[in-house]
Amino acid sequence: MFCLFIFFMVLFSKSNMSSSKEGLYLWANTIVPTLLPFFIATELLSHTFVVGFLGRILNPVMNPVFNVPGEGAFALIIGIISGYPTGAKIVSKFYKDKICTKIEAERLIAFTNNSGPLFIIGTVGISMFGDTRTGILLLITHILACISVGILFRFWKINKEKNVSVLRNKFLINKLENSISFSNLGEILASSIMNSINTILLIGGFVMLFSVIISMLTRSHILPICAFFLKPILNVFKINPELSNGIITGMLELTNGLNSISHIPIKQLSQSVIIASFLTGFGGLSVLLQVYSIISKEGLSIKPYLIGKLLHGIFAAFYTYLFLNFSNFFRLDI
Repeated sequence: MFCLFIFFMVLFSKSNMSSSKEGLYLWANTIVPTLLPFFIATELLSHTFVVGFLGRILNPVMNPVFNVPGEGAFALIIGIISGYPTGAKIVSKFYKDKICTKIEAERLIAFTNNSGPLFIIGTVGISMFGDTRTGILLLITHILACISVGILFRFWKINKEKNVSVLRNKFLINKLENSISFSNLGEILASSIMNSINTILLIGGFVMLFSVIISMLTRSHILPICAFFLKPILNVFKINPELSNGIITGMLELTNGLNSISHIPIKQLSQSVIIASFLTGFGGLSVLLQVYSIISKEGLSIKPYLIGKLLHGIFAAFYTYLFLNFSNFFRLDI
């Protein structure tokens, strides 16, 4: 597969260079200014008593509803606000700092790594679909789906919980020696910036790589062939077959897929929005590998995340369907 990748790199070098530039432009002009400040802020917040404070305040909610410690609320809130892959980064750090057990981290990773409101409303709703209502609808259903997955995953490995319950009491939350103060402000600030830059560079590499991969699959006619075989399946579910190419692209890389779907001129606009809702919830293979690269360092399994994101996409699409059909405000078909 890697040899084939290098062969296609040489064969389609001109189009690959163009796609690589587009991916780099997308990363530099959209992802870096959006995510880097959030990464630095969350790194700094993790060295304060905010996480511990949220844990004490929200434990009565997080524990019975999601079966995770209250500190998980920090990952959930920041994950929703800042977008992919911030939630995964926070959960990975929680497990590394022994704020949660491995099972609790796997539960958290399944529903705290989400698309942000800036991306959903601004990029998808306004820029792509040209409609603020669509962005608001996608955000509402995205959050509802996120909560639904979290409730389901409260039962993840619940039969094994007894094996780690003793260890849970030994975990130190917000270690005093790691808290920020005037004496270590410069050190922690520098460390937070460096860690954030490493993460943003990692994301940039994935964005550029998948831009090239999509270009290769298109030029080699592999993607159109896959889209051709998907069309009969879409016909069975009475979904416009013209969406097939955008669906496959979105399963690989979210932004390119959503952009493709939003520009398909079909009468049943609600179908495009429902598919967009599924893809936004799932996140695509590119985000999946970004998350895997982050959590694998701590030995966390990617399985609960993959299952969680598939369920997230399905729930989001279902809730979007309900809103489109039973709410006059969100009727979009023309």
